[in-house]
Parts: sequence; C-alpha cells; structure tokens
Amino acid sequence: MSFPPLKIVVIGGGAAGFFGALAASDSCSNPNTNVTILEAGRQPLTKVRISGGGRCNVTHACFDPAIFIQNYPRGSKALRGAFTRFQARDTVEWFAARGVRLKTEADGRMFPTTDDSATIIECLTKTALSKGVNIRTGAAVVSVKCNTTEAGRNLFLVELRSGEFLECDRLLLATGSSSIGHRLAKELGHKVVPPVPSLFTFNISDSRLQDLAGISVENVCLQLPKAKLKQTGPVLVTHWGLSGPASLKLSAWGARFLYENNYQSDLLINWLSDINPEDIRTKLLEFKSLEKKAIVNSCPFSLPRRLWEHLVIAADIDSQKRWAELSNKAINKLILELTQGTYKIRGKGVFKEEFVTCGGVNLKEVNFKTMESRCCPGLYFAGEILDIDGVTGGFNFQSAWTTGWLAGEGMKVGE
Repeated sequence: MSFPPLKIVVIGGGAAGFFGALAASDSCSNPNTNVTILEAGRQPLTKVRISGGGRCNVTHACFDPAIFIQNYPRGSKALRGAFTRFQARDTVEWFAARGVRLKTEADGRMFPTTDDSATIIECLTKTALSKGVNIRTGAAVVSVKCNTTEAGRNLFLVELRSGEFLECDRLLLATGSSSIGHRLAKELGHKVVPPVPSLFTFNISDSRLQDLAGISVENVCLQLPKAKLKQTGPVLVTHWGLSGPASLKLSAWGARFLYENNYQSDLLINWLSDINPEDIRTKLLEFKSLEKKAIVNSCPFSLPRRLWEHLVIAADIDSQKRWAELSNKAINKLILELTQGTYKIRGKGVFKEEFVTCGGVNLKEVNFKTMESRCCPGLYFAGEILDIDGVTGGFNFQSAWTTGWLAGEGMKVGE
C-alpha cells in the first residue's frame, strides 16, 4: 500500500513538541511522513533540563484519571478523556521501554532513577533522531499562513526569522506560554485566554513571620477568604513571605483572582489544620493546669519553637507569663492566632523551577481526541499553549506528554 507524503512541522522544542513529533513519526502509520521540530532557542527541552532542580519531575504516581485531574485548576474536564488514552502509567511505560526507569518519592513525584534531567533529554533526543525527526534549533518562527487547496485541504506556510519558508500538511503549535504561539493561534482563528502567572510564592511582610526564614510546618491550611479558596499542605517561611506546596497550590487555584486584585489579598492561616479546634482548646487548658513554665517556652503542639513564640506574642500574651496565669480571654485569642490568623499578601514571588501560567488557547476550540483545531483543520495544539495548568508535582509535564502524544497520533493519520 502506498502512502502520500505527509509533511509535519512542530513549532516548539519542549516536552509537548517532542512527544508530538515522536508520536507523529511512527512509520507504521505512514512511512512517507517527514517531521520537523522548530525550536527558537539554542537548545531544545530547556524546561525539562531545569525542572525539579535539574532532576526532572517527569510525572506523578497517580494512575486513576478521575483523581489525577483534580490537580488541574484549569483544563481538568478536557483532560479527563485525554488521560483515559494516555496517562501517567503510559508515560512510565513509554520511558521504561526506552531504557529510562522512573522512581517514586514519598510525595508521589516521579523522577528518573539517575536524578538527572539529562537522562530524559537524551532519551527524547535519541528517540527523535532514530525516527528521522529533523530537530532544528535557532529556528524562530515569525508567521504562519494557511492556504486551502482545490481539494479542500489546508496547507501551512511557515516563515522563519531567517527568511526561509517551510510548507507542511500538519502544523503543531507547542510553544508553551510564549507570546509568539498565542499570536499565531489568534492569526489562525483561535481565541486566547490572556495568560497570567500561576504557581508562585506569596510576598508577606508581617512581624509574626519575621526572622523565621527556613522554618517549615507540615499541615497548614491557607485560605483566600474573598475567593473562597483554600489549600492544605506543607508551608515554608521565607525571607519574603511564604512558599511550599500549600502556597503554590493556592496560587494556582487563585491565579486569576490574585491577578485581578493586583496580588493584594487577605490570607487566613491555620497552623494546626490537622487538629480539631476543640482539641486545641482542651490541650491549652490541660497545659494551663499542669505546666509551670513560661508560655513562650512550652508549646503543646508540633510547631517550631520560634514560630510558637511569635504567635504567642501576637496574641498579646506577655513573654514572661506562665501557663497558670493564662486567662480564658487570652486562650480564645491564642486559638484565633493559631487557627485563623489574618495576613496580608502584598505581591507575588516566582517559583523559578517550574514557572507556569494559566491562560492560553480556548479549550472549546480544540478536539481533545486528536488535539486538532475545530477552527482550522490540520492545525494541532499541545502543552502549555492551551488554557491548561496543573499544580506542582509532575502534573504540568503529564499534560504535556498526554496532549503531545494525542496530537502526534492525530497528525499522522493520512487523508
């Protein structure tokens, strides 16, 4: 059986772009397929290289799509079906089949056993070269034109900054959150939800956190009361405010709210989220009746000593006061400080290892069975160019692998 030549161009040499190119280059479907990756930078896969502190958090050890999608503030509904076709387990098996084994850490994150992102980069690059994928770096795209043939098919003309033109039958936009990708999508008929930062730390200037940089607490509940959003998990006190998983997750779910409020908002903190409020009162009363030390020097809970001292002082309790002298009014105030303290977010920091944005190509305009545009046949999307973003922990890479794979499978089907 003869196959007509099929030219595929992938704009963007990141995780989604590579996975799309690899799936599309499967010669079992059409041996006359020619796939080219165009990467504007000097090196492809730069985000893969720096992610996870240089170890590459490939995916997350959760193999139930219904649970997995709960980690996406935007795009969960669209990804539900996509993950039934290619999910985290498939990612693990895909890399294992190519000699790269992944390990699972206590929090569910999965890394190569080498703890080196170069392992993932080498695997993707070698596989691409073995399949005949043409990887071009320093190939910045400036425009794309879509022309319809007499047969009713779309052909794409891709112009590079160098002045070179490439023609293709299928075009995959996998440019991440870059402005060029969004501009091209708009020019080809798509709506783009304006991108704003997601996954960032909170800038907070508050005496209760002063000089506590480096202190971490395991089970803290953070709330944005006006947005009716909350997240629970580990928190890290920094020189500028708060970081850690709970902060990053809350920033992801509250990305639009915080952007619209210029990153100024009240933040409620419950430092004892794993303890029932009545049990907190009982414990304090127990210490009042039995403990003879000064309150600041004896903490009934598993809190860092210096944080406890700061919270006691914030509750207007004298640093010299002993437990037996603690009034019921002071107990009430201390409980509020421990479980409902109000802090002011004054701005955002950047989570440099996995900078993510929310926003991108409108998901209603994309067929998530194939990742093909509903507006422009022959055009496909994968990765962060879409209005999809996940919390930290390997979820953003998994959506890149999944949408890239689906796009590649969709593109290689001949007409």
